[in-house]
Amino acid sequence: MSKPALEVSDLSVGYGDVSVLRGLSLSIEPGQLVALIGANGAGKTTLLRTLSGLLKTTAGRIRLGGNELQSLRPHQVVEQGFVQSPEGKQLFPSMSILENLLIGAHIKRARAVRDQTLKEVFALFPILEERQHLNASTLSGGQQQMVAVGRALMAKPRVLALDEPSLGLAPIMVDRLFESIARIRDLGVTVLVIEQNVFKVLQMADRGYVLENGRISMSGSGADLLANAHLRATYLGM
Repeated sequence: MSKPALEVSDLSVGYGDVSVLRGLSLSIEPGQLVALIGANGAGKTTLLRTLSGLLKTTAGRIRLGGNELQSLRPHQVVEQGFVQSPEGKQLFPSMSILENLLIGAHIKRARAVRDQTLKEVFALFPILEERQHLNASTLSGGQQQMVAVGRALMAKPRVLALDEPSLGLAPIMVDRLFESIARIRDLGVTVLVIEQNVFKVLQMADRGYVLENGRISMSGSGADLLANAHLRATYLGM
């Protein structure tokens, strides 16, 4: 039996004396697309920052393919294969699209296959290949999000974490972006998506977790969660 791609066990995290995550556990199987949903302030970003090594745990374990991450620094977490595309894109606007993408391939494992990965990113986002020599600042918000996701893919993630990828995008760009995320999953990349667009992300998710007050309150397949009366009332207004 294969090990989970990502396994979080009894995780607790806080800021000073303030506890944010309390006894949180979740598991993602290889090749799955998993959605993490919850209201603002529920602890989603804190979890992602902890998984990325930016915050230290007060209790619990984080395993990526069986290797423990909780004591590692952020660059070591990336080297192990947990890579995030952060909320707000965080591109270098005065650098070209190509330069922004290549920054993602700075670790040794990714550098070795950089040219092939770049072809894969351009196949996912053809507009980026067409405009690769233009500055990132010339792109629309949706296109900048493509660069952010592509940059993360350049690091050859074992688990790709996307933090609010549809935030601020026009509806047509949201549809295109989610189609691309589904294609990334179909290529065999394990994907964790933190997303406010609950209906759309659960439609495509293999599994979902609901985070409330620092704890996982509900989990199941995307379809099962969409059918849940509490979730529909709380997050979909239905």
